[in-house]
Amino acid sequence: MNDLLPLAETIAARLKARKETITVAESSTGGLISAALLAVGGASAYFIGGAVVYTRQAKQLLLSIDDTAIAQFRPATEGHALVLARAARSRFNTTWALAETGATGPTGNRYGDPAGHTCFALVGANEKAITLRTGKGDRVENMSLFAAAGLKLLAEAVA
Repeated sequence: MNDLLPLAETIAARLKARKETITVAESSTGGLISAALLAVGGASAYFIGGAVVYTRQAKQLLLSIDDTAIAQFRPATEGHALVLARAARSRFNTTWALAETGATGPTGNRYGDPAGHTCFALVGANEKAITLRTGKGDRVENMSLFAAAGLKLLAEAVA
């Protein structure tokens, strides 16, 4: 996680200076994005909360997403990531919400996405969704690469 800290520190400073807040809804990163943001001293000034929403049940219970919203897009798509980010932002009443949904590996997911595939959505002053494919099958490496990409997306938005 040490490699994530410089970016998290930059994000923290920018959010604090702007008096903005963030919530994170993560799936295949397993909480690494939240952990990096929380590793910075004074995180309570900008980090309101987050959730690891690895399953449909978690999405329903933690983000109050109903079946209709979940069914709009299959998991591990930009559309699904946007649903998660919008729900997280609304649920936690934050300036920004970052969501991630993907397949870390060592194999692909049941929807046909290969290992190393993930989608992010950032919702705030504007909305942006992106897809990343690492081409790697290493679960732990992908989790770290995904978390770094999510933090980079957030850093660019709050620049």
